[in-house]
Amino acid sequence: MAHCFDLRVYYEDTDMAGIVYYANYLRYIERARSDWVRGLGVDQAALRDGGLVFAVRRVVADYLAPAHFDELLNVRTAVQSITPARAVLDQQVWRGDQCLFTAQVTIVCLNAAGRAVRLPAKLRLGAGNPAPGAALG
Repeated sequence: MAHCFDLRVYYEDTDMAGIVYYANYLRYIERARSDWVRGLGVDQAALRDGGLVFAVRRVVADYLAPAHFDELLNVRTAVQSITPARAVLDQQVWRGDQCLFTAQVTIVCLNAAGRAVRLPAKLRLGAGNPAPGAALG
């Protein structure tokens, strides 16, 4: 099951032609991941205070079609796989029934020294472990 996050394209997100600047899609999927983690009951501020932070290890992205100023978009996040050390997420940005952007994102957890550590149990258990390549709904 995919987590859904709605957002609107603001003027500041676009270039002079009113098209969303390519790097902003990464911001959109970051917001959706933060909302997904919050929904699993993981308090990122408390983690940070305890010396742990999430980090993106890898992103593979495809830009399929442009989004424009003032459009309503939906970001869908689904777990592709999860291990004690990392989560691989499939994320898509949609406008209505058209997929505009896809990304596969690998996240890890780092301690204060910058070393990889186990993902928080709430994330591992709450996210489940779907079959690799499970489709987004």
